[in-house]
Amino acid sequence: MKNINFKFFISAAFIAMAASSCTDLDVDIKSQYTSYPNSEIAVEAKTSDVYYAFRGMLGRRYNEAMTLSSDECTGVSFDGDYYDSGNYAHPSLHNFKADDACIGYWPDLSSGITKCNQVIVDLGGDDAEVVAPVRAIRAFYHFILMDSYGDVPILDHVLDADEVLDRSARADVAEWIESELLAIRDNMPTAVDASTYGKPTYWMVNALLAKLYINWNVYTKDVTSSSWSATSSNEKLDDCVAVCDEIIQSGLFDLSDDYLEKFYPTNGPGIKDFIYAMPYTAVNQDGMTYARFRTWRKGDTDGNNGPGLYGMVVTKSVGGNLAVNPEFAALFNLEGDRRKDALFKDALYQYDPSSYMKTNTPFLYKDEQVVLTQEITLKVEDENLNVGNAVSGWSQGYRFNKFIMDPNAFGLYNRSQDNDVPIFRYADILLIKCEAILRGAATTHGDTPMGLFNQIRSYVNAPAITSNPTLDELLDERGREFFDENWRRNDLIRFGRFEDDWGFKNTINPSAKTDYTKRIFPVPTGVLNENTNWTQNAGY
Repeated sequence: MKNINFKFFISAAFIAMAASSCTDLDVDIKSQYTSYPNSEIAVEAKTSDVYYAFRGMLGRRYNEAMTLSSDECTGVSFDGDYYDSGNYAHPSLHNFKADDACIGYWPDLSSGITKCNQVIVDLGGDDAEVVAPVRAIRAFYHFILMDSYGDVPILDHVLDADEVLDRSARADVAEWIESELLAIRDNMPTAVDASTYGKPTYWMVNALLAKLYINWNVYTKDVTSSSWSATSSNEKLDDCVAVCDEIIQSGLFDLSDDYLEKFYPTNGPGIKDFIYAMPYTAVNQDGMTYARFRTWRKGDTDGNNGPGLYGMVVTKSVGGNLAVNPEFAALFNLEGDRRKDALFKDALYQYDPSSYMKTNTPFLYKDEQVVLTQEITLKVEDENLNVGNAVSGWSQGYRFNKFIMDPNAFGLYNRSQDNDVPIFRYADILLIKCEAILRGAATTHGDTPMGLFNQIRSYVNAPAITSNPTLDELLDERGREFFDENWRRNDLIRFGRFEDDWGFKNTINPSAKTDYTKRIFPVPTGVLNENTNWTQNAGY
């Protein structure tokens, strides 16, 4: 668990008592602010809230949408338990519904953008260095909206009370995001330390530009059309390499962190691979609940009120309904690859609740060792995705263990975790540059696709490659490196592989194999109800 510095505040009762002792309320005002003060403390207080509008959704629902709509996981149910009106089944089958909880994060992002616009006004709007980080996070929120839902409004000002909001074409949103980021980049903080951790920086802006540029072919063309091609030319590839180079050449980031440890509950500003991350603490920056849905269904105890999978009794139950698809599990086949240890698989062993390391003690449930199978077998192949509500069903499919829980915090703080979630990593920048060169960008600084690729293989102790990778090999490597980090859907769409066969998607929902409209989510019903001039996305 992270160390947390608690600040104690004067209680409301004390304030009330003090106020009641003051009888002369007719006091002249000696001074007043005519504009918001621009001191560092005042600006920090004003801007801190806008940076974390995405925290709640990233901690659960957004993660569900990204993980289950990709080839990573299937959301199984246990004789109806965890079916939850199809919230986990629909994305697994590319049968998205406008009322699915996992795609309902539009209002959170819209609210975050609205807060950004008000803060920019409150701060005067003309102090470039003060408002630049707020504009950067506003652009990031637009990026997530546009990536998820396609055409979205460009909200770059405080709306008038009677203003009618229109959606902008996805390509226009992408171009606006680029222009915003380029306009504010030179005014962004460049420090990489605890003071800038979890906040927009110069390097975060470049990483966001890299993501925007590598996906330019997706965002500026009709990706829902059968004529769209993943291998079409991308005019931004050299720009993509340029922003990657700024990050690489800065020397501020590296791959020195152990692969498992950088995702532990103890992670934070010291991780050299993290360019931009969302901070979480179970006690007061809560909402990160990945382990709840990835831990074996009854892993809280041994079934006899004894220590469970985490070497202790966990006082909150777990769901365990996100099962790794066999096709994705098959990627973890490289000899010596440290990343293989970030999965629960085969015969399970207890983990040390303090070090988070696997022990040699078998995990027993009802006195039998629990063994997970790579394959997933449904009782009936239908939308319920039911594996049965018994040990045999709970053990269908591997589970991700990348963001391992602190079992004490999990029990004390309603299943919340202390693990910070990276959004942009240095490892990603290396592989984005690798991909850009493979797709036609000019090489720079002597970097070859093979060399960039092997930097990743080296730090996880996986075998080096001896020639430049193919795009398919690169996609597989991205799966191994960034699984459960919310980029897999984005990758599959960009590589033209979103309709591939995996899990039960194309057998239970055969239309998913050729329905390209599912590359964009439906607009949530509540959002449409508030904007009656809008129409639902095609295909829904």
